[in-house]
Amino acid sequence: MPRGVVEGRRVRDRSGLESCVVNERIMFVQLKTGYDTDAGPSWIASVRFSKSWSTIYFHGRTLARVTGTAHANFDSNFYDVESGERYWVSGPKRNKTDARYGRGKPTVEDDASAAYEAFLGGGSLPGRERG
Repeated sequence: MPRGVVEGRRVRDRSGLESCVVNERIMFVQLKTGYDTDAGPSWIASVRFSKSWSTIYFHGRTLARVTGTAHANFDSNFYDVESGERYWVSGPKRNKTDARYGRGKPTVEDDASAAYEAFLGGGSLPGRERG
C-alpha cells in the first residue's frame, strides 16, 4: 500500500508504519513552522485520528499531539513526526475565525467542502452530531 494512503480503516504513513484509523473529522489545520503567528497556510480538511486521538493523518503526514515539554509550544498542538514541523489543529468555527490571531482564510479541501458548507449553515459536522 502506498504511503499516506488510507485503505479501509488502516493507514500507512511516509515512514511505512501502519496504524489503525478510527475517527475521521473535518478540522482546521494550520502550519506554524516558518511563519509569523497565524500567517502560515491553512486548510479545512478531513483528517483521520488514531484510536487514541493522539495521532492525526493529514496530507500523507503523521502528526503527533504535543505532550510534555519535548515539543511544547503555546502556538502548536501537533507536530510532524518526520520533519518536526508544528501545526495547530482544531475544530472549525461557524464564524470563520479559525486562525487564532490572524485573519487568513483556509483552503477548503474538496473532500470537506459539502460538510463544511452544511456546518456553516447550522448543521453538525460528521462525527460531531451530539456535540
